[in-house]
Amino acid sequence: MRLTCDFLVIGSGIAGLSFALEAAEHGEVIVVTKRAREESNTKYAQGGIAAVLDASDSFDAHVSDTMVAGAGLNHIRAVELTVKDAPARIAMLRRAGAKFDLASVGAHADESSPGPALAHAEQDLDLHLEGGHSARRIVHWGDMTGREVERALVAAVSAKKNIRVLEEHMAVDLITLAKYGGPEVCAGAYVLDVERGKVVTILGRATVLATGGAGKVYLYTTNPDVATGDGIAMAFRAGAEVANMEFYQFHPTCLYHPQVRDFLISEALRGEGAILRRLDGTPFMKEFHPHAELAPRDIVARAIDHEMKRSGAEHVLLDITHRDEAFIKEHFPGIYAQCLRVGIDITREPIPVVPAAHYLCGGITTDLDGRTAIPGLWAIGECAHTGLHGANRLASNSLLEGMVFAHRAALALANVDRSKPWPEVPEWDVGEAVPSDEAVVITQNWDELRRLMWNYVGIVRSDKRLRRAARRIALLQEEIAEYYWKYFVTRDLLELRNIATVAQLIVECATARRESRGLHFTIDHPATDSRMARDMVIKRGVAAHLGQPVAVKPSPSHEHVGRGAG
Repeated sequence: MRLTCDFLVIGSGIAGLSFALEAAEHGEVIVVTKRAREESNTKYAQGGIAAVLDASDSFDAHVSDTMVAGAGLNHIRAVELTVKDAPARIAMLRRAGAKFDLASVGAHADESSPGPALAHAEQDLDLHLEGGHSARRIVHWGDMTGREVERALVAAVSAKKNIRVLEEHMAVDLITLAKYGGPEVCAGAYVLDVERGKVVTILGRATVLATGGAGKVYLYTTNPDVATGDGIAMAFRAGAEVANMEFYQFHPTCLYHPQVRDFLISEALRGEGAILRRLDGTPFMKEFHPHAELAPRDIVARAIDHEMKRSGAEHVLLDITHRDEAFIKEHFPGIYAQCLRVGIDITREPIPVVPAAHYLCGGITTDLDGRTAIPGLWAIGECAHTGLHGANRLASNSLLEGMVFAHRAALALANVDRSKPWPEVPEWDVGEAVPSDEAVVITQNWDELRRLMWNYVGIVRSDKRLRRAARRIALLQEEIAEYYWKYFVTRDLLELRNIATVAQLIVECATARRESRGLHFTIDHPATDSRMARDMVIKRGVAAHLGQPVAVKPSPSHEHVGRGAG
């Protein structure tokens, strides 16, 4: 079976859906999503979207906060254009029907009511403060911002006649014409129809990867099950450049409870005064940073990790009980409800928390419009490396990045070339593959891979741990490859194959970066080395290497910023 479209979008989070909405004004769009269309990292984002919307704030301040968090690796051009475009992206979401808390109301409206009219200036929005930010600039819907944004975008996309959403479809590999004697161009993807067990060929004039992050590469993560690094792994296999995979952000505060393993406790709680305490009740963050609970996430995560290892405790405590009960329920209804379901009343008792893998700051290198090194292939959102985040993401810049670069990619593709005939590519060939009779191999390798990544390539690393991880990952990849070629592909097998590739990339980049910077901390190289203020770039068949210094003059938007140009 073969399908064609102007724009093939792989992923249905904020980046993919935002792009699809704009691209639909210029052509036919197919959105591929491996589960339900609303299931993405975006849906689970709690805190909100950073944007300068208050007269007391400034673009310069937001840029500065982002650069400080990024520990010297941000690409200034990417930071500036993202920050300056933020108010327009918030306005776009409101036009699409997304609702945000209003300062004049003090609480969000009923979910069934229409979105606020744009007769209100954007300054009418209630703004949260989060760690690393010097001003209140976090636009939010209670503590369930991602759910509301995803709801609005899914509704808007579903109403478009020229957007076709293929649910329960998972991309297997990109189709590059070089494989078939043609030019180095991406022409689409082979896509598994999960329910039918058949692989479909989908050709697109432009293929846009918006597959999100890869949190499932770690044992403990705030990410949903879909976050297996699919786009990054496919792009790497196709020959695209990938950068800065060593910078995996561990959110400091994930709920620690046997019944709930992936529930995020928003940064906004600490922004509103929540205190981190040892199990005996004593606060500890001032011992690690002058901003205490409002320090950047990497510092907070390492502080918690240090306290747990020092004391042998399985968690620490996050305490907001000193705030008014009504305030807590009004501002954090989702967290209050979820904790109450497992017997924790956060208005009266502290929350047990641990760090967990949360956000990947590296990814597929792109220019400032989302182009990758492979013509015809674009990447936006968490799977892309634009240079915005540097070595550590500032809170609530992630949803913003997805929208900004989706918009820029849609503008760049407004006049996509439809003159060329569709290329002749072979249909998916199952070869001698047969149905699997030993799926336990997938389960075993999945568990082993995630555990070794947590133990050897987690918040604190060492040369010895990275070498051990590299050896084990190589062995696992041999087993996975053998299984891949022997049996029919399934979603579980493809996800395992992809997280193994992501694990390899993380370890290779972490091994090559012989310093500690931002989210990458190694006990063998604890200092930051100014000579390594460059992106760590990796390509298939080429060892990880340092690109150009990121402090160089920003290059034009059509050139690749992934190699280090600002």
